[in-house]
Amino acid sequence: MLELLLVELRTHSIHPSLKTHSIQCHRNDPSHIPHEFYEPGNLIIGGIASQIVLQHNPLKFTEPFQMSIEEVVMEPKNYQHILALVFAVKEINSNPRILSNITLGFHLYENYYTAPMTYKATLDLLSSQRKFVPNYKCDVQNNLVAVIGGLGSKTSLYMATILNIYKTPQLSYGSVLSGLNDRRLFSSLYQMVPNDVYQYNGIVQLLVHFQWVWVGIFVTDDENGETFLQILLPLLSQSGICFAFIDRIQTMTHVDVIIGLFFSKLETFRNMMESKVNVFVVNGAPPSMENLSWHLRMIDLSSPTGKVWVVTAHWDFVSKTLQREWDIQDFHGTISLTIHSNQPTGFKTFLHSINPFWAKEDGFIKGFWEQAFDCLLEKSGESENEEAKEACTGEEKLENLPGPFFEMSMTGHSYNIYNAVYAVAHALHVISESSSKIRLKLQNLRAWQLNHYLRSISFNNSIGDAVHFDASGQLVEEFDVTNWVTFPNHSFIREKVGSFDPHVPTGKKLKINNENLVWHPWFTQVPPLSVCNDNCPPGYSKRKKEGEPYCCYDCARCPHGKISDQKDMDDCIRCPEAQYPSQAQNECFTKKMSFLTFEEPLGITLVSFILSFSLITVCVLIIFIKNHDTPIVRANNQSLTYILLISLLLCFLCSFLFIGKPGRVTCLLRQTSFGIVFSVALSSVLAKTITVVLAFMATKPGSRVRRWVGKRLTNSIVLLGSFIQAGLCTIWQSSSPPFPYMDTHSLDDKIIVECNEGSATMFYCVLGYMGFLAIVSFTVAFLARKLPDSFNEAKFITFSMLVFCSVWVSFIPTYHSIKGKSMVAVEIFSILASSAGLLGCIFSPKCYIILLMPELNNKQLIRKRS
Repeated sequence: MLELLLVELRTHSIHPSLKTHSIQCHRNDPSHIPHEFYEPGNLIIGGIASQIVLQHNPLKFTEPFQMSIEEVVMEPKNYQHILALVFAVKEINSNPRILSNITLGFHLYENYYTAPMTYKATLDLLSSQRKFVPNYKCDVQNNLVAVIGGLGSKTSLYMATILNIYKTPQLSYGSVLSGLNDRRLFSSLYQMVPNDVYQYNGIVQLLVHFQWVWVGIFVTDDENGETFLQILLPLLSQSGICFAFIDRIQTMTHVDVIIGLFFSKLETFRNMMESKVNVFVVNGAPPSMENLSWHLRMIDLSSPTGKVWVVTAHWDFVSKTLQREWDIQDFHGTISLTIHSNQPTGFKTFLHSINPFWAKEDGFIKGFWEQAFDCLLEKSGESENEEAKEACTGEEKLENLPGPFFEMSMTGHSYNIYNAVYAVAHALHVISESSSKIRLKLQNLRAWQLNHYLRSISFNNSIGDAVHFDASGQLVEEFDVTNWVTFPNHSFIREKVGSFDPHVPTGKKLKINNENLVWHPWFTQVPPLSVCNDNCPPGYSKRKKEGEPYCCYDCARCPHGKISDQKDMDDCIRCPEAQYPSQAQNECFTKKMSFLTFEEPLGITLVSFILSFSLITVCVLIIFIKNHDTPIVRANNQSLTYILLISLLLCFLCSFLFIGKPGRVTCLLRQTSFGIVFSVALSSVLAKTITVVLAFMATKPGSRVRRWVGKRLTNSIVLLGSFIQAGLCTIWQSSSPPFPYMDTHSLDDKIIVECNEGSATMFYCVLGYMGFLAIVSFTVAFLARKLPDSFNEAKFITFSMLVFCSVWVSFIPTYHSIKGKSMVAVEIFSILASSAGLLGCIFSPKCYIILLMPELNNKQLIRKRS
C-alpha cells in the first residue's frame, strides 16, 4: 500500500529532536476550507467530518483549488456527527468531576470525501488557524491533543499518514482498512469500532441462523471491499453458503461521475434484482446506501420484488439532498450488525435547541439548514434558482426531517464520536490526577504524550457503557442485531432484535428474537428462503450439478435400503440394524421379529403333522407290542424294531425344537438331538438289513457267519453308529456350538431370529454321516433284495432309503436358497418326510398283515414260503 510505505518513510525521516515553535507566518492560505467549526479551549480536540459531496471534479493543476459552496451537495444526516462531538465537549466542560479547571475546545473541518481536502484539513489542524505552513505552528498555539475522524476507511488512512508522523492520537469512528491495524506503523491510531473480522463472522452466523445459503454480495470498489471478500468468502464456504454474484459499488466520488457509472451498469443490476437470490450481503459505509438507491431508482423492474439486505455495521440510511423524494421502501426489513450504541441523556434536548443561529462559529449550519429544509437563509439575488426557494424562518424543526436526512436519536457513528471525546477526556483526566509535577504541565501537554494513557484507558461513559481498547487499539464491544423498518413517508425506525458478542463461547455468540423481526411485505414465507433451487425433500439426497456452485444441485432418489429424513441431505443413510426404510424412504420403522411360531398357520400345520406322525408311530409300536409273539414280529428282530420305532418317534418330536423363538438351549439341542436320534434309527435299519443277510448266509452248511448272528452284533451296530454321530456332535458343541442369532440383513423389514449353526463344517459332517448310514443301508438292502419274501425287508428298506436320500439331497439346495421361517419349515419337513418314509416303507406292510391279513401271520405259512 503506497500510503503505508509513505508513513514508514516519513516516520524514519524526521529526526526525533526536531521541535515545532509558534512563530509568525506571513503566508496566505490559497485554499481555505469554508466549512469549519472552532471553539477555543485550554486543550483542543480536532475533528474531520464528511457530509459534503462535490458535484464536479475540482482538481486543476494550473491554479490553486477554490471551493464554491454552490458546487456542493450535502448529506444532512452526517451533521449529527458534528453535534455529537459538540454535545460531548459541552457535557464534559459542565461536569466538575472530570477535568475541573480545564476547558476543552474543538476545531472541526470538512474533507468533502476527497484525499486532497483530507490532507489539507489535517495539516490545518496541525499547523495553525487559517495559516498553512507544514511543520510549523504559526500564530496562536492551538494545544491540539487528539483528532477524531474519519467516517470512511480511506479518510482514516489519509489522516493517519500525517498524524502518525507527529504521533498525534487519532480516534477513528468509522470503517478502517486492515492495514491500519499494524501498531508498528500506526501506533497513535485508535479505532472506536471493533475488529471487522468479528463483524464478518457475525454476518455468517446470521446467514446460517436463517439457513440462507444462496446470496448476492455487494462490496465497495476499493481496498476495503477486497479485504471484506478475502475474509468473508472462506467463512461462507466453511458454512456451506455460496454466492450468486459479486457486484462492486462505486465509492463516494463526484456526482457527475457517479451518474455516468450507474448508467453503464443498469442492465446488470436489473438482472441481479430479478434473480432468485432473496438475500443481499452489503459491505459499505453510509454512501453505499445512497449509491444503491441510485441503482434502484434508475432500473425499471418488470415486477416488484423484495430482498433481504444484510448489511455491515457502518451502513446507514443516508440520502443526499438530491434524493429528497426518493423512496426507501426497497430497504424495508434490512438487517444489520451495528456497533452497540445508546442514547445519552440530554442529547435530544440539545438537538431541539439547534437553529441556524445557535453558534456563529459553526461553518456547517448554514449549508445544512438550507439543503435539509430546501430553503434559503440569505438570498444573494445572483441565481435564478433562488426565486424558486422559500426563505428559511429559522423556526424549522429537526424532528420534522425524514430519517435519511436527520435523526433525533444518536446514530452509531455519533455514539462512537461521543465515546471518542470521552476517551480523550478520561485520558487527560488521568494525567490531571497524577503527580503535581505532571499536572503543572497539562497546559503545555504534547499530543504524543497522550498515547500512553489512551492505550490503557478503561471507563464507563455517562450512560454506563464500558469503553476500552484491545492490544491493537480497537474498541472491545459487542454488536447489536438491528432491524430497519421503513415507512412510506421516508421515515424509518431501528429495532434491536438481538446481539452478537464475539467474546463469548461458540454457540452463545448470536442471540436473536425471530418474532420481533419485520420482513419486506413481498415475502409470503417468513423467514424468507434464499436457495439456489428448491430443497430436496426427505427421501432424496443432493447431487451436484456440473459447473455450478455447490449450493446448486439436483435431487436424487435414495438408493434401496437407505433413507433421508431431513431436507437437503448430502447423502442418504442406512437405518439402524433393527429398523428398515419406509416405502417413501424418509423414515425408519422398527423391524418385526420373524421366527416360526406355534400360532401361525404354517406352525399349526407342521405341529399337526408332527402330532399325527407321532401318534401313528405310537400306534405302530403298540401294535407290535401287542403282537410281539406273532411270527411276523418275531421274525424281524423285535428289539431292533422297538429301537427303530422309538427313535422315529423321537425324530418326530425333535421337530418341536425348531418351532418357537430360538433360545440358547433350543439352538444347542436342535441339530444334535435330531442327528443322534436319526442316526440311531438309521443304525437300527442297517443292523436289521445286515442281520437278515447274515441270517441267510448262516443257513449254508459249514458257514462261519453263524457265530456273528445274534443280539451282540445288532447291538454293536446300533451303538457304534450312534456313538460316531454322538462323537461328531460332541466335537461340534465343544468347538463351535450353535447359538441364537439376529439376522438383520437378509430381509428388509424383518429381523430373522434363527439359530446360527456355529460351524457349517460340523453341521454338514452330521448330515453327511447320516447320509453315509443311509447309503450303506441302501447298498446292503439292495444286495438282499432277492432273499425269500417272508423274511425280506430289504426292498422296503431300499425304498425308505431312496425316500431319505431324495428328501435330504433336495433339502441342501433349498436350505441355502431361502431365509427365515421358511428355512426352518423346510428342515422340519425334511425331518418329517424322511422319518415318515422309514415308518411307512418298513412298517406299513407288516401292519397291513397284522391288522388286515392275520391269516398270513402264521408259522406254517412262513416256513412253507421259505
